[in-house]
Amino acid sequence: MAHNHYGSEAPSGENAVFEAERRLLQDRGHEVTSFERRSDEIRARGLLGLAEGALSTPWNPFAARRLRALLERERPDVLHVHNPFPLLSPAIFHAARGLPVATVWTLHNYRPFCAAATLVRDGIPCTACIDRRGPLPGLVHGCYRGSRAATLPLAAMIDLLGRAGTLSREVDAFVVLTGFQRDMVIRAGLPAARVHVKPNFHPSPPPVRPWREREPRVLFAGRLGPEKGVRVLLDAWSLWPGAPLLEIAGDGPERGELEARAREHGLGDRVRFLGQLPPAEVERRMGGARLLAVPSLCFEGFPLVVRDAFAAGVPVVASRLGALEQIVEDGATGLLFSPGDAADLCRRLAEAWADPARLEALGGAARLAFEGRYTADRSYETLLAVYEAARAERAAA
Repeated sequence: MAHNHYGSEAPSGENAVFEAERRLLQDRGHEVTSFERRSDEIRARGLLGLAEGALSTPWNPFAARRLRALLERERPDVLHVHNPFPLLSPAIFHAARGLPVATVWTLHNYRPFCAAATLVRDGIPCTACIDRRGPLPGLVHGCYRGSRAATLPLAAMIDLLGRAGTLSREVDAFVVLTGFQRDMVIRAGLPAARVHVKPNFHPSPPPVRPWREREPRVLFAGRLGPEKGVRVLLDAWSLWPGAPLLEIAGDGPERGELEARAREHGLGDRVRFLGQLPPAEVERRMGGARLLAVPSLCFEGFPLVVRDAFAAGVPVVASRLGALEQIVEDGATGLLFSPGDAADLCRRLAEAWADPARLEALGGAARLAFEGRYTADRSYETLLAVYEAARAERAAA
């Protein structure tokens, strides 16, 4: 298993999934060797580190050389890559060339096709680079961190993925998180026969707290960035007379602006900003809530907070957008509203909150959905099936 860990200053769902899948395999008797780098390595070195990250992103021959030596020594059945950005780079897939090692890549986002990895530009969904099958629109608009210079290494990586045949020849199986993401990556050019859907799972779900013991509050947990739609959530609260307590767990570039917006709306007693919390504390607060809000304005992959909500028997109100529309079943496991529409969000919330029995039923259905789709056992079965498909693809090649 290979993974570049994101920085430790903020929790990363990809890091958590990597660790959970590694434990999943080890606990079931598989021998797992890891090949890892951490973005903290370059952040600690300032400008020199940033330069190393930029140069490594398109192609890192040194990482590929070290991984090749590891593969020749260990002779694994499968090389499973989660995140190669920025220090491992797609070059690591070429390290397995000529070896009987099947290669698998879990696409937690859209990084192989979109410099921003989110398919979002100016706060709205954008598929320009997918439809063009090239990174030029992202480079023109400076989609990574709002900078053309910062976007350039990622645009070079996306271009090189095609020119080097990495996606078409060096990856035996791709793992995506939802059917929506599968459709998008096939639209971007991936071979359909090699794209497999495997949702995120919960390795140790907590016991479901009885509904009567839960507090009358709604939870948002995530990064406070424009793509997450928290502004829409605050606007909906300002339109909802008698709205319950809204807890906002997380941090990010919009936090100051969001706190000011809450004050402008006079929401001081109904909205509480909790800041960045440890995962265990977020899970505890999740279990005691009656609703999770996911008002995203972007195409999400498979938010771990939705998985956690389903595991805790908490219904979800989410944007009717992309994968969320497939994960959250409107009127069954939660509620859907028009993306960015605070009035529609307010209407759906107020209707559900006024009917506690219905809200409780939605929570029960969410837990049943978890037990049928997102357990460790189900994930393990799917993961082994992906590995076998990848090995068959490698053998045929």
